[in-house]
Amino acid sequence: ELLGAERVGRRDDFFELGGHSLLAVRLVSRLRQAMGVEVPLGELFSHPQLADFSARLSNADATRMQAITLADRSQPLPLSWAQQRLWFIDQFDQAAGAAYHMPVGLRMVGTLDRAALKATLDRVVARHEALRTTFVLESGQPVQRFAAPDTGFALIERDLSGSSGDTLRDEIERLTVAAFTRPFDLAHGPLIRGELLRLSAEEHLLLISMHHIVSDGWSIGILLREVSQLYAAFSQGLADPLPALPLQYADHAVWERGWLQGPTLQAKVDYWKRHLTGAPALLDLPLDRPRPARQSYAGASVPFRFSPELSQAVAQLCKRHGVTLFMSLLAGWGLLMSRLSGQNDVVVGTPVANRPRPELEGLIGCFVNTLALRFDVSGNATVGALLAQVHQNTLAAYANQEVPFEQVVEAVKPARATSHSLLFQTIVTMNAPEGEGELALPGLRLGSLERDRSTVQFDTSLYIGEVRGVLAGSVAYASDLFDRATIERLVERYEAVLCAMAADDQARVGQLDILLPGERYGLAAW
Repeated sequence: ELLGAERVGRRDDFFELGGHSLLAVRLVSRLRQAMGVEVPLGELFSHPQLADFSARLSNADATRMQAITLADRSQPLPLSWAQQRLWFIDQFDQAAGAAYHMPVGLRMVGTLDRAALKATLDRVVARHEALRTTFVLESGQPVQRFAAPDTGFALIERDLSGSSGDTLRDEIERLTVAAFTRPFDLAHGPLIRGELLRLSAEEHLLLISMHHIVSDGWSIGILLREVSQLYAAFSQGLADPLPALPLQYADHAVWERGWLQGPTLQAKVDYWKRHLTGAPALLDLPLDRPRPARQSYAGASVPFRFSPELSQAVAQLCKRHGVTLFMSLLAGWGLLMSRLSGQNDVVVGTPVANRPRPELEGLIGCFVNTLALRFDVSGNATVGALLAQVHQNTLAAYANQEVPFEQVVEAVKPARATSHSLLFQTIVTMNAPEGEGELALPGLRLGSLERDRSTVQFDTSLYIGEVRGVLAGSVAYASDLFDRATIERLVERYEAVLCAMAADDQARVGQLDILLPGERYGLAAW
């Protein structure tokens, strides 16, 4: 079911069949529900063949994670830990709040049934309580409030078919920027909204914007999938084909606060204290401009696409060392950050889905957590040893991923700063595997609206994944700190790192040649 395979043999390898880190976490979640056992994620990586992995289950401990029950709606409902963090950010720094908008833009060419589209969007909002949530203070504490299911989707329709050429392009750009950057009011909502631009009788542009406090990257995949299914039904006059949701996000928020406490929480917090105490507060990359005293969150991004040959070489590197593609890409980025900063001790952030039970997989909401992964990238280690270290640290972090980031910060107690993010200033995000969350609407050809990022949360952010077997993505960056040309060279350096790692996995990382031609004499040419 998870791998989308017709059959799986007892000697088949989970990762060779298309498994990756995200699916591995989901497999452990399914086992937790079906068998009541807590299987360490490392068991799957150590025993990826089905028969070997199954044999390990007899030694698994019983899970202490309780099932999620429906929350008492007569009582004030608290925010989840992730929501609470985003609420505080919004309260104290509106500029930071703008960095947590989640835009989705879709070009639609063909015959659009506007009534079916509006009914589809209304139904998604009715299904998912998170999309009808606002956040208000009650007795000095933020709580969740919900609009009625028939509230509907806040959709503005605009007819631009009278314009053409440069005038039309300028108007689309103006409306798109406005739609994606207009502030959200967390207390009054709505926290999801959209605009449908009619460019001609056969072409439309749908702009959807959500605040991160009610959504995350996984949720966008759910949104696109449900829009596909609902629109296909409604455009043919059929009934809603989607099964009722067993839970809502607020039920998760109450459950999360109930089980993540006491010894369960303390053991996980202790791990993060050991892992991060003494880590450097700042990744000291060479900057194009002095770091401002306060982050503005202004940013941009540089897209990239690596060669099929390099993509295949990295895949072979992963297979030789029993690591996932994400782990290899993370190791390469950490190595590059180390070489450019001159620091052997590097902390890199990465988001995780943080949906530990199967009943949460179909919900729209802010579940995602951010992990701080620390690596020793000293020059004497081999590429293979670096991959082994990244593998070990990543699995340990996954095993303790439920601790909210803000509680990790409180436990580690780094010096507070307004000039940079705490614990880490760079992240690596693995884009969704190809085919997950795709949108298909009958009678329409669809394309995503690609836009440069205008806000960022970190100094640098690597977004990377496989597109038809080729590594591709983008690097977002703080435009207060870096010029675009600098980031373009950074991308080239990253490509050089991956090439060097794949070419010789027994080489010492300190001896890998990752500088570009003309830059052999140090970082001054940066």
